[in-house]
Amino acid sequence: MSEPFIAPVAMENDPAECFAGDRGVLDPAVRRVLVRLLQRRVLLADQAEDWTVLLDNQQIIESRLHDLFIRLIVDTDRGVAYKQQVRSGETEVPILLTDRAYSRVETLVLVYLRTVYQREATAGDQQARVDREEVEDTVLTYFTDPGGDIAGRQRAVAKALDRLRHEGIVDEESEGRYRIRPIIEIVLSAPRLRELNDWLAQSTTEETAR
Repeated sequence: MSEPFIAPVAMENDPAECFAGDRGVLDPAVRRVLVRLLQRRVLLADQAEDWTVLLDNQQIIESRLHDLFIRLIVDTDRGVAYKQQVRSGETEVPILLTDRAYSRVETLVLVYLRTVYQREATAGDQQARVDREEVEDTVLTYFTDPGGDIAGRQRAVAKALDRLRHEGIVDEESEGRYRIRPIIEIVLSAPRLRELNDWLAQSTTEETAR
């Protein structure tokens, strides 16, 4: 069989397309950052290559997200970028992003982490860290029945920390040792923290009185 007149070019070496039939106009690196923003809750400055691409191409990435009714927030002080669903009473907006609500244990863990972060930040330390055991001990104090399933609640705390790790809120530096990331200030603002602390105090008082 004779050789083709024009030798085929490997797809990965094609300067114009990322895949067969590609009609996109963004560079592959920009596309990857766009996809990661959609996949993940946050993009962190720690991910240096992606962060640089984001800052260098922020306008076009914002434009693509706006086409999907999604707002991009880039907080360079905290080194974090995240997205928000646009909601409007004037324009019909299909909802693409949905947040899974936090369980009671996850909320308790968040409140404790936010409290520790705020305390350390006030003291001038931006590298707040916690151990799983201290998180467990604190969360368990909100359960008033001493004969409850302690092991089950400890597993729930571990699962909550794992979810927060996947969401980029904490970073497990070593087994059972977590660094709290600055994004926790965004996930749980100071006013919201006060509201939750008041709610938890009231709930605990009511349960104790039963």
